[in-house]
Amino acid sequence: MIAGDHRICFVGDSFVHGTADADCLGWAGRVAAAARKYGYDLTAYNLGVRRDTSADIAARWQHECAMRLPEGCSQYLVFSFGANDMTTEGKALRVPVTDSIANFHSIISKATARYPTLVIGPLPVSDAAQDNRIEELCKLYAQTAKELGVPYLPLAGEMFRNSAWIHAVAAGDGTHPDASGYTLIAERVQQWPAWWFSSSRVNGPFLPG
Repeated sequence: MIAGDHRICFVGDSFVHGTADADCLGWAGRVAAAARKYGYDLTAYNLGVRRDTSADIAARWQHECAMRLPEGCSQYLVFSFGANDMTTEGKALRVPVTDSIANFHSIISKATARYPTLVIGPLPVSDAAQDNRIEELCKLYAQTAKELGVPYLPLAGEMFRNSAWIHAVAAGDGTHPDASGYTLIAERVQQWPAWWFSSSRVNGPFLPG
């Protein structure tokens, strides 16, 4: 086991939670399990909440993470949200695009000032109109992440057009994928050079943050 008390919070919406995964792991549980398999002493907290928007996350993340990331441990944050912002209620979005970007900027700027932080873009929900909005928001989030200097993994467009993802959503609940879809996301995260707990770092220097 790689020495150190490493603790990570995954903060976001139902895709972070792992909704519709019969294995109750989601992608966050899978990447955490892989990290432990590779030898990292990792404690993972899933703070995904169904229907949460960027505004909901902005209101809760600091308190929830502070309770789980005490002084003296190696602290990490991963955020993923935005799909619910692009849901319409009546004729209006739950969170207007400009407000969503402002929430993203506020959340991520505060997070990076305190913790090593990564962001995974919002995921498609198998509704063509909403998925187009999500893909555009994902691009805007990517621009904001670049301005803030935080690693960002844009998955909306890739998954929107991925036949395996489409099949996984159909096999899930029609909005969220089954286990195979969460496995797809987990594989992409583990292949991401920014991801801290990859197999390639086991025999090399472990560089938090």
